[in-house]
Amino acid sequence: MKYKMYGMLFAMFAVVCVGNVAAQTKPDVASLSWMSGCWELKKPTSTTYESWGRSTENLMLGTSQTIKGTKSVAFEFLRIMATDKGLTYFAQPSNAKEPTAFASTKVTANEVIFENLQHDFPQRIIYKTDGPDKLNARIEGPMNGQLMGIDFAFVRGKCL
Repeated sequence: MKYKMYGMLFAMFAVVCVGNVAAQTKPDVASLSWMSGCWELKKPTSTTYESWGRSTENLMLGTSQTIKGTKSVAFEFLRIMATDKGLTYFAQPSNAKEPTAFASTKVTANEVIFENLQHDFPQRIIYKTDGPDKLNARIEGPMNGQLMGIDFAFVRGKCL
């Protein structure tokens, strides 16, 4: 009887500990603070600017703008929110009436992956940092029957 009681106490203790560890490891938006700032990607005919505001526990706002010459040719409103299912990335390009949601599938100290397999392209959005002045973004998904990926190697830029 004595050993059964110890066994039950140990089992209850293990459940409480596992629950506490799970609660502590659930990522919040503040864990993506390495994305905050102003980023740019210069190409021969265009420049893309991506800016991410301060990350808080529940929200980070962003924008993206591509400029060719003196004209904006594309823009996008972005946000990352903490939801009861984890982190969710919302993208609303200039031609979309509503934002598209992408759920996080991986969050580490220097990488985050968001996915929406129901979306046409992209289905996956990846951000990764290789240091304080580099932000690598990648979008992936099927296009014309083939898996496609587009990389964006941003460097830290001036906030305008």
